[in-house]
Amino acid sequence: MLSKTASAILAAAVLAGCTAPPYTPTPLATNFPTSEQSKLQAAAHWGAIAQHLEKRLVEEMKKGPQRPFFIHENPQATPFQRALTTQIISSLVNDGYVVSRTPGGALRIDLDVQALTFSAERAQYRPSFTSNLISNGVWVASQQDPTAKSRSAFAPGATPRTELIITLSVSDQYRYYARSTNAFYVADMDRGLYGIKEDLPPATAAAAAAAVAAPKLTTNFVVKGDR
Repeated sequence: MLSKTASAILAAAVLAGCTAPPYTPTPLATNFPTSEQSKLQAAAHWGAIAQHLEKRLVEEMKKGPQRPFFIHENPQATPFQRALTTQIISSLVNDGYVVSRTPGGALRIDLDVQALTFSAERAQYRPSFTSNLISNGVWVASQQDPTAKSRSAFAPGATPRTELIITLSVSDQYRYYARSTNAFYVADMDRGLYGIKEDLPPATAAAAAAAVAAPKLTTNFVVKGDR
């Protein structure tokens, strides 16, 4: 009887520990609903998102002023940003829009690319699959949810540390006429194409900082000639 009572008390304590208190100093952390985000792994993917951005832009501009476009090109742009700018110009021209080489009288298109690096210890989640025997020695992998996508739809490897936030906007000197923002994963091995400099290992970074901070020791020698 005593053991049953002790077990009931322990179970109640565990349950109480899992229940949020009525007041907390900060909000409780929760997860977003499961979603998907594309991973850029080839130049063809850059062309695909350039076309996607251009289609959204022209759709928004159907209700805006009908003037030529001028795309501002950043002289310090990364290889990715230069390619994306070129591909957006090509998409606009191929769809019959006027793209001016000078800003006078045109609507300005700005392309902003923000690269983010998350922790290497970020959570890793992969789609769940089960194996089913469909014939003698033949197995097929299927997701637990039969309505979900096939395995080939998901990018291989770990969840990347690197992500891009890409914003395309159309404006003049008075207002914005269209603006859209998209987020993408980037293969970590391709970080240099997006302007992300590799971080030095902690030991190397500390040694480099110490070398810069250390005072320089100078020794002067006096050379006397023969008497």
